[in-house]
Amino acid sequence: SPLGGSGQVWIIRSGSDAGQRRVLDEATRQRRLTRQLEALEKDNFQDDPLSSLPPPGPTARLPAFKKKRRKTRGDHFKQRFRKNFTTLLEEENLSERAEPNYLSAAAPPSSLPPRLFCCVCGFPSHYTCTTCGGRYCSSRCLLTHRETRCLKWTL
Repeated sequence: SPLGGSGQVWIIRSGSDAGQRRVLDEATRQRRLTRQLEALEKDNFQDDPLSSLPPPGPTARLPAFKKKRRKTRGDHFKQRFRKNFTTLLEEENLSERAEPNYLSAAAPPSSLPPRLFCCVCGFPSHYTCTTCGGRYCSSRCLLTHRETRCLKWTL
């Protein structure tokens, strides 16, 4: 039989697709995730210009934006000495406080095993992507995962 007698269908990949699907170990996946989170921390943060406006009513219109004003000295220092989340936590010295806080609050581990859901549709999943570690439940979800999510900013 052309299937090799076992009933399995073999897919032969060619060109660029064959080299794209490589197996990554857990340490490499964790490094990629850490690098992506650091890139998000370094992202160009801008204050939302619409945040100070009142919520629009049924007939309210948003005002036209004026020309950009010059940055004051305070704005310059806010932008230059902006702190990320870990720096703010270190400055608070939360580890030395007695009351529960962000660093000391903890719950006991669950007695039940973790529930694993498909990263595409949300149904219970039984399979893991060998490249990124994302979970999927069917071959259809695997195709969607590879096209839109695998090794990208979502999981």
